[in-house]
This record gives sequence, structure tokens and C-alpha cells, in this order.
Amino acid sequence: MELRAVELRRLELELVRPIATSRGAHASRPVVLVRVETDVGEGWGECEALAEPRYVAEHADGAERMLAEHLVPRLFAARRTFAGAADACSVLDEVRGQQMAKAALEMALLDAELRASGESLARRIGASRASVRAGATVGDGPVAAVLDEAARAVEAGIVRLKCKVGAGHGIDHVAAVRAAYPEVALCVDANGSFSLGRAGDRDALRALDGLGLAAIEQPLAPDDLVGHARLVAELATPVVLDESICSPGELGSAIALRACDGVSLKAARLGGVLAAVAARDRCVRAGIGLLAGGMLETGLGRAASLAVAALDGVDLPGDLGPSERYFSPDLTAPHVVRGGHIAVPDAPGLGAEPLADVLASRTVRRATYRPE
Repeated sequence: MELRAVELRRLELELVRPIATSRGAHASRPVVLVRVETDVGEGWGECEALAEPRYVAEHADGAERMLAEHLVPRLFAARRTFAGAADACSVLDEVRGQQMAKAALEMALLDAELRASGESLARRIGASRASVRAGATVGDGPVAAVLDEAARAVEAGIVRLKCKVGAGHGIDHVAAVRAAYPEVALCVDANGSFSLGRAGDRDALRALDGLGLAAIEQPLAPDDLVGHARLVAELATPVVLDESICSPGELGSAIALRACDGVSLKAARLGGVLAAVAARDRCVRAGIGLLAGGMLETGLGRAASLAVAALDGVDLPGDLGPSERYFSPDLTAPHVVRGGHIAVPDAPGLGAEPLADVLASRTVRRATYRPE
């Protein structure tokens, strides 16, 4: 594979409804797209960094600069024909972190490589399921508003719900959703807002533990693996780590400390789809459960997330939902729920590409880079 050009596009999208978390509300979504031109064709990738560095250290503006000033120039400086996407991305190993920016480049290169070979991403990574059960994230807020949002999701055929919670609030609305929909697989996500050293937080976690939840995701700060290990020993509900796991080393530490019962598998947070597959393999060997989570990505990134969600071993309830819950219109043809499931794209490459009219109307800037 010969890399001939890389185009970066910055888009601004509005969410259908704001989503409130313990780290703030999301009403809009900055998106950095990567388009690569190679000798075998073009490919698209999406950087899933959020507007501000409140989820992980990366954010959209920083990722855009990282791609333009460091990652793309390194690919061009290699001045060689790559064996494929994995070979090309190995050039980026010398850059520390920047997982979401790296994942966007990998996605675009994989898309180009797989389109040329006529193979789908799901097939390449060994995904075994043609569809995955649809899920939805329900934002934090007043009980009535949360119940209304949960009702809309359930009426749309979704049978997996994740409620956002935070220290000092959120228990009442989770209890209300549990009571209203006892048949739904219900998780909560605290985005690291609880602390075992704060009065009342341990009691709140025990209260959540009594609600028959499928999982409690990221209850404590990302770097508090020791605290998470204590919770694993104390709680009956599976403890799932998300923000804590951004590298193979962090995953290894969590496994060694028995700091989780499960891991949220997000390719963007881990550095790409290939890194997510490696993490899946490691978790399966260690007996760690897995769920496939979303990042409020557009239909482009969602296509990759669905392929990851279709891997064997991804057995905990995830929150990958239909496009209409987040964007109208979506950047790609919509991913829709049928019979409680969303189909895993099976066309060559990602199986999704930007719609020209949406791409044109939402682009706020673009730049193309070529080898010197």
C-alpha cells in the first residue's frame, strides 16, 4: 500500500438531544474525519475525541493538530510501501499516547485496504455475529425526564439501557428505570465520579448494587485500580472499567490486581480496531467480561464499533444504538434497529461512507497533505 495523500476534515454536528453525564452535558459533537488516498483506493476514518479532555486526555482540537503535525508527517517520512494498515500504523509507535488520533488513521487505512481486497472489517477481525443487540445511553437528570428517555428507547425496540450517574445523585432515577423496566438489561456509568474516600459514595455504590444491574461502569477515577479491586471484592454487580484501560499495560495491571470483572471495548480509546481485538483476546484468556461501548460517534465510527461488538467474548450489555438517537441526519446511511438488533455492516471496508450532502454541509474546514 502506497500512501499518496491524507485529507483532514473538521465537522460540527448537533446531537438530537443533549446527553448529560457526571463530566458535563454533550449537546454538539466535533468530528475529525480522515480520508486517505492510496495506490489501491481511498478509505475513511473517524477520530472520536470529544470537544473537551474530560473523558480521556485527548480532545478534538488537539487530535486534529496531532494528526496534522505529527502522525501524518511520520507516515509520509517513512517513504516506503506498506504491507497494509498494521504495517503503516507501526510507524506511529514512537509517538506516546494519542490513541484516538492513531485509531482514526488506522480506520482509514483499513478501510482502503479492505475495500481493495473486497473484504469487510467484520470478516477481517473474525467477528462471528451478523447483528448485535441494540443498546442506548440514558443521560443523568430528573427522574421524569430519564423515564421519558428510557421509554422512547424501549419503544424503539432497545432492550439494553445504560444510565449515567454521578456522586451525590443518580440513584433515584436508576431505581425508577429498574422498577419501570425490570426485563431490560440495565447498567450504570459513573465516568469515574465516585470516590471511596468521600462520605456517602460507598453507600451509594451499595445502593446501586442492590438494583439488579448488569454492570457498574467506571465507578472510580481512572487511575484508582486499587479502589476498583476493593469494589470487585465488595460488590455483587460486575465492575467494568472504561477510562482506566487505554493501553496494554493498563489492561495488564487491571487483570493482575483483579480490578475489574469486565472491560468496555472501545477501539478509539485503545488505539484502533486491531488493538481492540488484541485486548479482547487478552480478556477472554483472563476470564474478563467485555462490552462494546460507543463514543457518540457518527455512522462511520459506529460501523467499526459494530464489527468489534460482534466478536466472540463480547457478552456484557453494551450501548450501541441506532443513528437516529444521536444525529439527524447521520453522516452515513443510518444504522437502524430491527427486532432489537442492529446489523453489522458486511460490505467491503467499514461498510459505511459519508453522504456527500451531509459531508459538505457540516464541514467547517479541511486540509490535504501529500508527501514532499
